[in-house]
Amino acid sequence: MMRVTAILCLLLAGIDNSYAQAQRVSSPRPSAQKPRVITGADQTDLYLPYLRGKRIGLVANQSSLIGSKSSVDSLLSLGINIVKVFGPEHGFRGNASNGAAVSNEKDAKTGIPIISLYGKNEKPTPEQLADVDLMVFDIQDVGCRYYTNINTLEYVMEACAENNRELLILDRPNPNAYVVDGPVMTDDKYKSAIGIHYIPMTHGMTIGEFAQYLNGEGYLPKQCRIKVIKVANYDHTTPYTLPIKPSPNLNTQQAVLLFPSLCMFEGTAINEGRGTYMPFTILGAPALKGTYSFSYKPVSIPGMSERPNQKDSVCYGIDLRGFDITALQKRRQLNLAWVIELYKAYPDKAGFFQPERANGVSPFDLRIGTDQLRKQIIAGMSEQEIRKSWEPGLTKFKAIRAKYLLYPD
Repeated sequence: MMRVTAILCLLLAGIDNSYAQAQRVSSPRPSAQKPRVITGADQTDLYLPYLRGKRIGLVANQSSLIGSKSSVDSLLSLGINIVKVFGPEHGFRGNASNGAAVSNEKDAKTGIPIISLYGKNEKPTPEQLADVDLMVFDIQDVGCRYYTNINTLEYVMEACAENNRELLILDRPNPNAYVVDGPVMTDDKYKSAIGIHYIPMTHGMTIGEFAQYLNGEGYLPKQCRIKVIKVANYDHTTPYTLPIKPSPNLNTQQAVLLFPSLCMFEGTAINEGRGTYMPFTILGAPALKGTYSFSYKPVSIPGMSERPNQKDSVCYGIDLRGFDITALQKRRQLNLAWVIELYKAYPDKAGFFQPERANGVSPFDLRIGTDQLRKQIIAGMSEQEIRKSWEPGLTKFKAIRAKYLLYPD
């Protein structure tokens, strides 16, 4: 009897042990947390020794942060000799409207001269670089051809090369790095202040990578000496929420992520939210009344948009503030469907695209980098047909781009 009892106890113990093992196998393990993304600017130990003892020219705006503090203030407090600050479009403080010229000034707090690269000159002059030993570029970009920070980067690199100055780039994530899409600009007649590079509408590179691309692809008469402080724990598919708005009209993360798709509406009759506090998250026009129920009225907002399209008129259209952007991120594409939809819905087809300027190029074509998309939409081509026409240019560009990447794709 005792032997039977012992055997039963062993069997029960085995069952309990097997059950416990099964529970351990089937219970999900806590997922390992991804390391925090650290910008180049935040890794001060990697570049402060390189700055010490040099007269620094800093290309910066309100997005230039070390932690939560301005890079200018942070570097000054760390004993770095900043002799000049160079500001891009929207100015050093990021409070000038799109396209508005910005004047040179002196910083009231520090007395440092602030040189505008969106005023009298877009490129630093030899005189402005005369007392600078090293240039530092620290500006947040959003990855679009028509976002002018990459133009400023090229002009700064060109000036540095001409004046034998090195450029140190404090790299930052591109929130739209997941997408390389749109037609590639191939004709000089589409070059303008909102596009000077033969790239797609979205290029999928950080500023550090784009600098390597400019050097390697012959955009500069003479190569610029660059040093890049890379972003830590980052790849091109890593979601990144910007800690501060990169420009007045990209005032939410949703606007930053929708900007590549919605900026193409500039150059059409459709207002893209400029003149509201919801820019690049809503679309509409007065002529769409009766087709869409959502409505809003663009007005003049100093420092954001003084003369928005459809100013003081009630617009009807689409509210994208709640749009789930993850579907686009998974497809790694711009949303082309909205511009096709609104063209079809617009009653005055001839008035949808703004008229050509004196040079024979329409404002829409300048943003897109070609007149083909406008013609394809007018002809009623499907999104699939349009995308197919982009492929040869995109395939070629992606192969070139791959040579300059600093982070996994």
